[in-house]
Amino acid sequence: MLQEMGMRAKAASRELAKAPGEQKDRALKRLAECLWEDRQSILEANRLDIQAGEKAGLTPALLDRLTLNETRLRGIITDLETVIYLPDPVGQVFQEKTLPNGLQVHKQKVPIGVLAVIYESRPNVTIDVAGLALKSGNCAILRGGSETIHSNRALVQPIHQALLELDLPSYSIQFIDDTDRALVAELLKMYEYVDMVIPRGGAGLHRYCRENSLIPVITGGIGICHLFVDASAVLEQAVEVIRNAKIQRPTVCNALDTVLVHREAAANLLPMLVETLSKDGVTFRADPSAVPYFGEETDERIQPAGPEDFDTEWLSLILGLKVVDGLSEAVDHISAHNTGHSDGILTSDDENAKEFVRSVDSAVVYVNASTRFTDGGQLGLGAEVAVSTQRLHARGPMALEELTTYKWVVQGDYHIRG
Repeated sequence: MLQEMGMRAKAASRELAKAPGEQKDRALKRLAECLWEDRQSILEANRLDIQAGEKAGLTPALLDRLTLNETRLRGIITDLETVIYLPDPVGQVFQEKTLPNGLQVHKQKVPIGVLAVIYESRPNVTIDVAGLALKSGNCAILRGGSETIHSNRALVQPIHQALLELDLPSYSIQFIDDTDRALVAELLKMYEYVDMVIPRGGAGLHRYCRENSLIPVITGGIGICHLFVDASAVLEQAVEVIRNAKIQRPTVCNALDTVLVHREAAANLLPMLVETLSKDGVTFRADPSAVPYFGEETDERIQPAGPEDFDTEWLSLILGLKVVDGLSEAVDHISAHNTGHSDGILTSDDENAKEFVRSVDSAVVYVNASTRFTDGGQLGLGAEVAVSTQRLHARGPMALEELTTYKWVVQGDYHIRG
C-alpha cells in the first residue's frame, strides 16, 4: 500500500511543481469553502474521536489538542485563506549575477518534492500541511494518530474534492487510513519516493523518526520555554506577558514553562505573579532560590521544584520559578534546560535585550513579548507544518519559504569550458 502511495506521490509531485500559482490558489479557496460546507460532518467525526479519547484516558492536554469546534475550524479556514494571498515562492529568482565569461547565473526556488508528515492529536495539522504543501508545489503523505482517525478521514474528503474540481493531481495529498504503527517504520524507509519527514508529536515520536529514518528528518515542536524578567522590567506589564504566555493556551508547545527572575526584582514580582496567576488555576514549582520570597507559611500553590522539573514541558497550568543574579545566569539556565524553541527577556534595558538576543540560541527569541507568538499564523505565514528547532534548512515556524529548496540556473551562449 505505502509503496503505491509513494509512487503516486512522486509522479504527482512532478506535475504539481509546474502548476500555475493561480490554479493552486483557486484550489485552496475551494478547499476553504468545502471545509465550511462540510463542518457538521467534520465536527461530528471529531466528537467520535473525543469520546474515544476520553474512554482511552487521554490527558486533558491531548484532548484539548484533539478538539475541534466551529471557532477552531473557522480559525483553520482563516489561516488557509491567509496562505492564498501570500506570494507563491515557486519559481522565484534570487542571487542573479553575470560571470566574467558571460555566463548568466541565478538560483530559482523549487518545491522540496514529497513530504511525509507524521503527527499526533492535532487534526488542524491535516489542513495546515495540505494548504502549505499545495501552495508550495509539494505533495504530502499524511499519517495522523489513531486518536484522530475519524477527524482526519472527514478532513481529507474536502481536500480531495478541491483537487479534483481544480484539475490538480488527485494524489497530491494522500492520507494513510490505517492506524497500524508498523506503517510508520515502513514510511521512514521510503527514500526513493519521500524527500523529507516531518514528525509533529512528543519526544518519543521525534526520537523514533531520527533513529529509524533513511530520509532527512526535520524535528521540533517540543518547547521548554522561558521568560527572563530583568531588573529593569516594568513589573505590572511583565506579569501580564507571563500570564498570557502561560494560560492563553497551556497545552501547546509555545506555552511558557519557566520564569527566571532577576534577584533585584524578585521581592516585588514573585508574590505578585503567584497572586495573579493562581486565580487562573496556575500552580508553581519553586527552585530553592525562589522559596525565601514567599515567607515561612505553607502555600499549597507553591511546591519545591524537583530534579526534573526544569526539564519538563508542562503542557498544563504549572509554572517553574527561579531567581538568578543576572542576565548571564539566566542565559546559562536557558542553555542548560531549553529545547531551542522559544525564549525571551522582559526588560527596559536595550543593551541587556541585545545581549540576550546574541546569547540565546533558540529558534525564536523574544524581547518584551509572549512566547505564544511562535506560530505560523501569528507571524504572518498563514500556517505552519511544524516549528523546527534544528539549525539546518529551517528554524522556527515552517511555512511556504521553508518548504522550498532551489536549483541553479546557468544560461550561456553555447559556452564551453577552456
